Amino acid sequence: MLETERLQLRQLTLTDAPFIIELVNSPGWLKNIGDRHIKTVTEAETYLQNGPLASYEANGFGLYLVALKADQTPVGMCGLIKRTYLETPDIGFAFLPAFTGKGYAAESATATMAFAENTLKLPVIAAIVMPTNDPSIKLLAKLGMTYRRQLLSPDTNEELMLFST
Repeated sequence: MLETERLQLRQLTLTDAPFIIELVNSPGWLKNIGDRHIKTVTEAETYLQNGPLASYEANGFGLYLVALKADQTPVGMCGLIKRTYLETPDIGFAFLPAFTGKGYAAESATATMAFAENTLKLPVIAAIVMPTNDPSIKLLAKLGMTYRRQLLSPDTNEELMLFST
């Protein structure tokens, strides 16, 4: 669906359930996004059906699997989410520990932002992030986003920072 110099972003499918289990239980995900209680293939398939797959159908976008172009190794997830409590879609990204610090988040997020602007014609993109997630905050600044305000997540009751373009 989207390509960068080193990466391919494509829609997630139910066959990605084992990767989802690994990603959502990685230390970075648990610390910065939270425990989604996804431990089995069935739970991962339910997450995919109710999340990314439903979003593709309803919104024409969602979270995408990020894979290395060279060998199709899944390394993370990046895409757009339409949350009921935000006025505009927001960008989200997460990567397996072995693939952080290599510029993949910036590369895939830049491609996602270009897709949002040029293809989807979305005038504003938001992002929410935990105040302790310095790497993501730095990436949001690099993407041209500006801090707007604190926000209490209705899903988790956690204090988040809201950024937008």
